[in-house]
Amino acid sequence: MRRGITATALVAALALAATACGGGDKSDGGSSSGELSGTVTWWDTSSVGSEDKVFKKLAEGFEKKHPKVDVKYVSVPFGDAQNNFKNAAQSGKAAPDVIRSEVAWTPDFASLGYLAPLDGTPALKNQDDFLPQAVASTKYEDKTYAVPQVIDSMGIFYNKKLLEKAGVQPPTNLDELKTSAKAIKDKTGKTGLYLRGDDPYFFLSFLYGEGGDLVDAKTKTVTVDKPEGVKAFKAVKTLVDDGTAKTDASDGWENMMQAFKNGDVAMMINGPWAVADTLTGKEFTDKDNLGIATVPAGSAAHGAPQGGHNLAVYAGSKNLAASYAFVEYMTSVEAQATAAGELGLLPTRTSAYAKKEAVNSEIVGFFKPVVKTAVERPWIPEGGSLFAPLGVEYTKVLTDQTTPEKAAKAVGDEYRKLLKDWK
Repeated sequence: MRRGITATALVAALALAATACGGGDKSDGGSSSGELSGTVTWWDTSSVGSEDKVFKKLAEGFEKKHPKVDVKYVSVPFGDAQNNFKNAAQSGKAAPDVIRSEVAWTPDFASLGYLAPLDGTPALKNQDDFLPQAVASTKYEDKTYAVPQVIDSMGIFYNKKLLEKAGVQPPTNLDELKTSAKAIKDKTGKTGLYLRGDDPYFFLSFLYGEGGDLVDAKTKTVTVDKPEGVKAFKAVKTLVDDGTAKTDASDGWENMMQAFKNGDVAMMINGPWAVADTLTGKEFTDKDNLGIATVPAGSAAHGAPQGGHNLAVYAGSKNLAASYAFVEYMTSVEAQATAAGELGLLPTRTSAYAKKEAVNSEIVGFFKPVVKTAVERPWIPEGGSLFAPLGVEYTKVLTDQTTPEKAAKAVGDEYRKLLKDWK
């Protein structure tokens, strides 16, 4: 799940302007001979400067295969995309034909009627090849509304040279993390960990590590304010208070990445989406200096959230035929193998892992077993909305504006307002 790419009003405006004729320029998506034609507008929410280059090139490959189809590629900042799509779909204007949807957005968009059901369409070619845990996020009320493109989870990235100078190994639990951070500070003068403080997604590994969760969807119960949730808030606060970690309550993505790439911190928690960007840093001109290990366990378990991205088709698209074909192409074994080889992104198709690009990728090799044990998030329409109240209290805890106990209670109270009739 890539999060926190900085957005500007100008970029967002350009993205929307580029889709002023969204929904495709031609209505049927095919010529009289049955050949695909027309326009497919695609909103890509991947990382600018690394992932976007690869996905844009893949989209150009689709155009070569279907020369009468024009793919209008639009890079939309991740932080803006969810609301921009909702606004465009609701108004019936400027919505793209295809959107790269974060996994939690898919059931939300589907519940609002903004996505076209894909069961029985060419978009779901060889659907039995998809990983079951990747497919889970594409469903809403027993229908399929998206196709999984990328699956991911999180690990702890570390600077091998800094850990070697400090004489420590990658920490396997929070106690080891604290001990390692102290040694790193004493031997190198660097901070052990950058703990992102402005994005609650990065809190989930600690919540799961203490045996907690946001909600229990099966029993319709809010669980974030149970004792395990309080322990998780205490855990992250302690990391900052004792100097194990540094944090920032604003622009956390950029600050975290720069701190790690420049060698100001020895470790960060991140996912495969960050590898390509990380390797552009001066500390990693030798890519072998980058190490990745499992996120340190809390008092209960190792826990990392399941993330990823799906490709979904706008229900109001005027070019459904070409849009279905585009989704199938971009989620094909070949496309996923390319993304694995060039970006280290994890395929959602089982057979893609046998391709040489995936086999030869150390990043894919590491994250594949991590994904198998990742904690599935609640695939409910409100799933994406759970992060806003959590983010407020998470940041307040890290900046001494509230206590872990009050934060957990406040989040739980907000969840019960959001989730009607939940306990």
